[in-house]
Amino acid sequence: MNTPISWIKAYVPDLDCSVQEYVDKMTLSGSHVENAVYLDKNLEKIVVGRVDKIEKHPDADKLIVCQVNIGDETTQIVTGAPNVTLGALVPVVLDGGRVAGGHDGSPNPENGIKIKKGKLRGVVSNGMMCSIEELGSSREMYSEAPEDGIYIFSEKSGVKPGDDAVEALGLRDAVVEFEITSNRVDCFSMVGMAREAAATFEKDFYPPIVKETGDDDDVNKYIAVEVLDTELCPRFTARVVKNIRIAESPEWMKRRLAAMGIRPINNIVDITNYVMEEFGQPMHAYDLDTIRGHKIVVKRAEDGDTFTTLDGQERQLDHDVLMINDAEGPVGIAGIMGGENSMVTDQMTTLLFEAANFDGTNIRLSSKRIGLRTDASGKFEKGLDPENALAAINRACQLVEELDAGDVVGGVVDVYPNPVEPVTLPFEPEKYNKLLGTEIAPETMLGYFDRLGIAYDKETNLLDIPSFRQDLRCSADMAEEAARFFGYDNIPTTLPHAEATAGKKSFAARVEEVLMNVAEQNGFCGGMTYSFESPKVFDKLLMDPEDPLRKAIVISNPLGEDYSIMRTVELNGILTSLAGNYNHRNKDVRLYEFGNVYLPKALPLTELPEERKRLALAMYGDCDFFTLKGVLEEMFIKLGLSERASFEPSKEKTFLHPGRQALVYVDGVYAGFIGQVHPEVCENYDMKCEAYVAALDLPVIVDKATFDRKYEGVARYPSVNRDLALVMDKGIFVGDVVKVMKEKGGKLLESVQLFDVYEGSQIAAGKKSVAFSLVFRSSERSLEAAEVNKLVDKILKELETMGVELRA
Repeated sequence: MNTPISWIKAYVPDLDCSVQEYVDKMTLSGSHVENAVYLDKNLEKIVVGRVDKIEKHPDADKLIVCQVNIGDETTQIVTGAPNVTLGALVPVVLDGGRVAGGHDGSPNPENGIKIKKGKLRGVVSNGMMCSIEELGSSREMYSEAPEDGIYIFSEKSGVKPGDDAVEALGLRDAVVEFEITSNRVDCFSMVGMAREAAATFEKDFYPPIVKETGDDDDVNKYIAVEVLDTELCPRFTARVVKNIRIAESPEWMKRRLAAMGIRPINNIVDITNYVMEEFGQPMHAYDLDTIRGHKIVVKRAEDGDTFTTLDGQERQLDHDVLMINDAEGPVGIAGIMGGENSMVTDQMTTLLFEAANFDGTNIRLSSKRIGLRTDASGKFEKGLDPENALAAINRACQLVEELDAGDVVGGVVDVYPNPVEPVTLPFEPEKYNKLLGTEIAPETMLGYFDRLGIAYDKETNLLDIPSFRQDLRCSADMAEEAARFFGYDNIPTTLPHAEATAGKKSFAARVEEVLMNVAEQNGFCGGMTYSFESPKVFDKLLMDPEDPLRKAIVISNPLGEDYSIMRTVELNGILTSLAGNYNHRNKDVRLYEFGNVYLPKALPLTELPEERKRLALAMYGDCDFFTLKGVLEEMFIKLGLSERASFEPSKEKTFLHPGRQALVYVDGVYAGFIGQVHPEVCENYDMKCEAYVAALDLPVIVDKATFDRKYEGVARYPSVNRDLALVMDKGIFVGDVVKVMKEKGGKLLESVQLFDVYEGSQIAAGKKSVAFSLVFRSSERSLEAAEVNKLVDKILKELETMGVELRA
């Protein structure tokens, strides 16, 4: 929000401080200042001069010699400006003064341009007449300034020789840019910021007094208004002005608008812009003669409708866009921009003013949907105060009368079916002080509130919250108001009023911490990748065309095609990172990532998708399938899952090598996968190496994990060891053999350890020799050899049914 200090002073006339003091104190009271621009920066010793005499330069055809009255003396200035005339009142920079920049509008030096007395082609020149560009502004803001020449004050300006030219041009000012939060809609107006300034500096606040306007005529004879969607348009007001007299706006209005960065156009357009900035209420003006049937209907557009806005662009509409219509069709997009078919022209004779209130969320979404954002939509989308609409339209009509821009018709059309309910809050100074850690007196607090327009009823002990303060809804809000005027820097350091509580991590967080620690202890580095992906990912991963994971959520406003869907597979990001490391020639890279996948329950979405957190591991270099499998097994040991987790060979995952992959189960529930990345997938990611990946579904792991541990004392009885060398087909998995051993060995089998695998000349083709060390022990007695041999025989007998034999 840009606020010229001179405009603020119009409502707070006693505000007497430097710009820096204003900036500092407003920031400390909660109105954060982003920047302050001095309009008179580098403008020194510039006065109004009157050209009393003009002579030709003796040695230059394009130069003239002027005698200029600067108040207390007449000085000689040589100029080449083509528009200098006798009697012209012009800005003159004197010897030793400064201007902001060049006549061509070139970038201004930091310290401006210093003007010195000198000679032009042999003739003394004691200064320089200035163009508007040399004064740091432009023709866009000062439309009366010539395109090529010096600035000449109009007869209406009332200036005289010797006056401060910078002041006369309204440049003895500073524009302060505030960062306004969305909940402070009242501060998106000059009146709102002036109220804040008055409260901050403890000065009297004089808002504009809106006077009754209009003749004895009745506005209802000219226009009727019907609002069909009161949810999107809570209030709609309209007034009519006859006998429009288009003219130039007065200097004070043009200068205030120019300081705001708004180009003055004419009295009618300037009034709507002026009120929008003054009251923070956007307005729109229609040529009443173009409103068919002299009726306004506010309703939603139909899907597929089109409408041409004032900028000449055809806009595509849908049912969610609110439109302003006349009796036959649309004439404007509510809260955003009017249409070509009702635009104001110089030939207009009767004007229709509109000041309405629209649903902020709808305006924001509609503006984005149709690709058009305006100053009006920027204000409406914040959620304006419906009570402000009537005051704003009456203020506009008051200005019409003051500027003699037309004849205001009496009365106002005001469609306001559900007025805003008054808001009251209990006055609780003790609660505010306890929250803030302060000891502010109740009377002091009430003084702060009174300056903000918040009334207090002593009998009921209630605070009446004005409608424009939509951010004040609870005691914490009121405490904040007290704090910012008491001074945040004055609040002492205090301990919080609360009981100490023992905090701890959630069970899921502890599980994730264990997984992360094990991964990092094994040399893995953590990463984080985007949840947004490209649909091309599925092809890169060789996923089947009918794979349900291809049914991903499409993002409605993607950054681009490469970020247009929500990921359903956890591998693309980490494989992309792995490939980046490979192509930077990093060796032995190991990465892990915790991230969500987004699985829609139905498409198009009817409810929020299922978000499942996954742990992804990826590696290449000095590693193989069993290296990664060992990392998972270590994780399972730490989480109490080692006896309940299993790895089942599979060919299900198309992105993994068909002969080197397995599915992970915990208590028979699918919990993830592990395997070597398919060679074609590696090529798709530009990796010419073997890579290995694994993924765990954290909801399953968290559900099955346990940190409960049962203590077992040191064994009191000796163990009995048996080593078995077994011959079996290569296709038989060692895990299946171990499973049989544990099942048949019973409680006395303490452990099974694989210690050798051999394939060679002493073993038949298609066979392998696998050696295990079995440890038997009882916690109650010493075992006898016969008892252990019986268990071993039982194991071997069961293994024979699988085709496993004792090696000779």
